[in-house]
Amino acid sequence: MIWEHFNLLLIIMSALAAVVFVCLFFVDAGYGKFYTKKWGPAISNRTGWVLMESPVFIAMLVLCLCSERKDDPMRLLFLIIFEIHYFHRAFIFPSRIKSESKMPFSIILMGMIFNTLNAIMQGGWLFYVSPAGYYDGGWLLTPQFIVGLLVFAAGMAINIQSDNIIRNLRKPGDTRHYLPKGGMFRYVTSANYFGEFMEWVGFAVLTWSWAGAVFALWTFANLCPRAARIYERYRQEFPDEFDAKRLKRIIPFIY
Repeated sequence: MIWEHFNLLLIIMSALAAVVFVCLFFVDAGYGKFYTKKWGPAISNRTGWVLMESPVFIAMLVLCLCSERKDDPMRLLFLIIFEIHYFHRAFIFPSRIKSESKMPFSIILMGMIFNTLNAIMQGGWLFYVSPAGYYDGGWLLTPQFIVGLLVFAAGMAINIQSDNIIRNLRKPGDTRHYLPKGGMFRYVTSANYFGEFMEWVGFAVLTWSWAGAVFALWTFANLCPRAARIYERYRQEFPDEFDAKRLKRIIPFIY
């Protein structure tokens, strides 16, 4: 019964990802570059990121600690890999934000809901639904784990490097806009999004799970339309610097 309910959750989340993907090509999520007051009351961007990203970090720990599999070495390794990203995203990344921008409560609430559901998907699979012997000691040497871990690590490195490039575009007191350059920004205008997408593709591969694949799908559905809008915005703002033949939106050489 648990397996049937879990599969239903994955199907529903996959369908919702498709709906979100289409909708976000017509409606800009009102945070960051596209912040607007029409999304309602807002608070500091720093606080918003902590509130939005910390639930998944906490929920994964709770799901682990409440599970009979909390001492399983491979599942604990997957948890550590997952939590490394969210510790950075929930606590380190917000502390390094320089701007005084705001994030609407509505966006924060939607993020909290999704992140909690994602914890249920990933933690549910790892600690409750997956067959007991699915991740044995030999999993470390499987092609999927090795390739997935390399992709995840490369994606996280790209994501952090790209965030640093964006963060340092302006000097104190400067309010002008700049076209990000360097790193993977040589190939895409949303290199930070590309890195994050890589991370969760890698996680899906290293865990070899449908739950991980659904999260990778959601990541793309959420970030791809936003990357497309950022691409068009940069092309209009920087016509003399923008090389449309070389730069893609989120996937190098493809889109």
